[in-house]
Amino acid sequence: MISPYIAEFVGTAILLLLGSGIVANVSLSKTKGFDQTPLITITTAWGFAVFIAAYITGQFSGAHLNPAVTIGLLVAGKFSSELALGYIIAQILGAMLGSWLTYIFYIDHYRATKNEAAVMGSFCTSPAIRNFKNNFFSEFLATFMLIFGILYIVEPNIIVEGLDANFGIGSLGALPVGILVWVIGLSLGGTTGYAINPARDLGPRIVYQLIPRKNKISDWAYSWVPVLGPSLGAVAAGLLYVYFS
Repeated sequence: MISPYIAEFVGTAILLLLGSGIVANVSLSKTKGFDQTPLITITTAWGFAVFIAAYITGQFSGAHLNPAVTIGLLVAGKFSSELALGYIIAQILGAMLGSWLTYIFYIDHYRATKNEAAVMGSFCTSPAIRNFKNNFFSEFLATFMLIFGILYIVEPNIIVEGLDANFGIGSLGALPVGILVWVIGLSLGGTTGYAINPARDLGPRIVYQLIPRKNKISDWAYSWVPVLGPSLGAVAAGLLYVYFS
């Protein structure tokens, strides 16, 4: 039996490997996918990445794979507070591993790419137009839609380490959640690149900071937006779900 924390770690690593991998494939120089219709390709791949990662690990942890999901379920009273911190730590570490594996997989193409913004973009998000207030609102609303949708999609009553975690994204919930991520990317991803997942942005941003490249543009001044925006969007979705319940 796989530990739920290991499942969250592995699941988030799979999510980032497949999700960051598609961004690298369409962004880095001399790849087979370079500049091939990035929006539809990226949003589709991220949606399927969520489905695959959740399908694999859902039976062990509920497959949150996203601190915003953990926070939203916690606020809605659908997840154990005793497990939440461990889940979030595992998700961030898993995101770091997944993005590092992407870097190793595409290392020759990273070395061939001179456009540092494209390199950074394969790790973490950045706004199309830099306006912190509007960027924050974009991440807040997109994540609100994600968590509010998940609360009506996910399966009830999953038991994790003897605790009633109550809600988890298992085999039945993985596909519609993947579709939800896909449509959010197509509809609401144009302003910030739709992190909608603090681990998905923070973990890879740390890895990008650590890899040996010159002229890095980690943009830590912006990094709070894809962390705080999704977190508060998740809180709002959880509270509204409670109000409607």
